Amino acid sequence: MDKQALLTPVRLGDYVLKNRVVMAPMTRDRANNPELAPTELHAEYYAQRASAGLIVTEGSQVSPQGVGYLYTPGIYSAAQIEGWKKVTRAVHAEGGRIFLQLWHVGAVSHPDFHGGALPVAPSAFNPGAKAYTPAGALRDTVEARELTTAEVQAIVADFAQGAKHAMQAGFDGVEIHGANGYLIEQFLRDSINQRTDRYGGGIPNRARFLFEVVEAVIQAVGAGKTALRLSPANTWNAPPDSDTRALYDYVIAKLSDYGLAYLHLREAVGDVSAIPNMVADVSGHYRRIYKGTLIMNTGYTRESGNAAIQAGKADLVAFGVPFIANPDLVERFRDGAELAKADQATFYTPGAKGYIDYPALRSEAA
Repeated sequence: MDKQALLTPVRLGDYVLKNRVVMAPMTRDRANNPELAPTELHAEYYAQRASAGLIVTEGSQVSPQGVGYLYTPGIYSAAQIEGWKKVTRAVHAEGGRIFLQLWHVGAVSHPDFHGGALPVAPSAFNPGAKAYTPAGALRDTVEARELTTAEVQAIVADFAQGAKHAMQAGFDGVEIHGANGYLIEQFLRDSINQRTDRYGGGIPNRARFLFEVVEAVIQAVGAGKTALRLSPANTWNAPPDSDTRALYDYVIAKLSDYGLAYLHLREAVGDVSAIPNMVADVSGHYRRIYKGTLIMNTGYTRESGNAAIQAGKADLVAFGVPFIANPDLVERFRDGAELAKADQATFYTPGAKGYIDYPALRSEAA
């Protein structure tokens, strides 16, 4: 492997990718229409970035119950499927590959999104966050209500149906969102999950919901088109588990048996060394445990991404914010060019500004 390891081809699930640079999933809040459906704006945004070996879309809620942010696109209605078709056609026309991220936020929501009904969680839980709601203001999250056993099983079915819809929309595969303190991670962690049915208790029971979702999605679309994102060192939206290391050691070792397209892990954000039983070096620790294709994300640069692949700590590396301001990130990596800076003020503002108006180097030169 050479110093341009990020630019070498790699097999991923059912596909051979042209490079190992992944566009990470990023919420951008541009589906500002009643259907919460992607538009031509989404199609242009993703097509601009199709030189990535793989694009993973922003989280797309698998049901109305799964929404927790303004203007995030769903994957549960005919209008949303049609909207996503615009995206996949545009990306494929540019020679790209694209997976849809399947999402349910769980407690990280607000009644304003649900006609006054409470958000849901494994157990009664308030993430203590802020939600910008359809009422047009930042509101404090509330205590979510505990899901019944039957409702948990219905959400598993929602993920499988979302995966089928993604295939109808022309995606190359799906990534299940099990990170960042959303519903799947809420089930995993004993700081939140206090259930007494088969989805609560010891680690295997708390992981049951995750594995039922994985198995349902595999049955729907095939293992080679199914992927999963986890965040073993996450402290956002979800308090740490009493033994996060043991929890994720169990989960990630078991995932090796599923033949997934890939496992996508987030590195720690900040110093987590003071948290008991939490792994600080995510890639170093879990590369030894997981036997399949591994994508690493969070804080990587061109240099550290190449080094991670050369050292065998990752097979691919995902980049988030750099892709916002650099639609031609792969080409800039190839040329060793300077990266443009992203405007944080437009990360979540509907419209073209800060979304599709970042120029590529070639267009700047022209």
